[in-house]
Amino acid sequence: MQRIQAFVVFWGVNTLVLWMASRLMPGVVIQGPESLLLAGLCFGLMNVFLKPILFVLTLPITVLTLGVFALVLNAGILLLVAWMVPGFTLGGFWQALVASLFISFTSFLINLLMQRPSIVVKRMERGE
Repeated sequence: MQRIQAFVVFWGVNTLVLWMASRLMPGVVIQGPESLLLAGLCFGLMNVFLKPILFVLTLPITVLTLGVFALVLNAGILLLVAWMVPGFTLGGFWQALVASLFISFTSFLINLLMQRPSIVVKRMERGE
């Protein structure tokens, strides 16, 4: 049950940040709630399954560019999702790059705010 809840939250966060990007950036257009939900699902699945494989395959160029190529990889994944999902369009590569930066930063902040506070367990010593 926890995995299903985690998946729904993950999907919700992806959908929320895509919606925010479509409202704030003129190059990102999502037509209707069905396209938004499908784009959020596809974007999340691409980030979970495809991105790690592509990141490992492009690791040498990512190291040579000091991590800048990882931004290009994120933009490429976003362009792939826009190509796959009807009703989700991007204005081009540069809009995808800026949108991927916005999405990454916003997702990081939302996930940071949603984390549960950690419980500190104090180990009791003998004689206490």
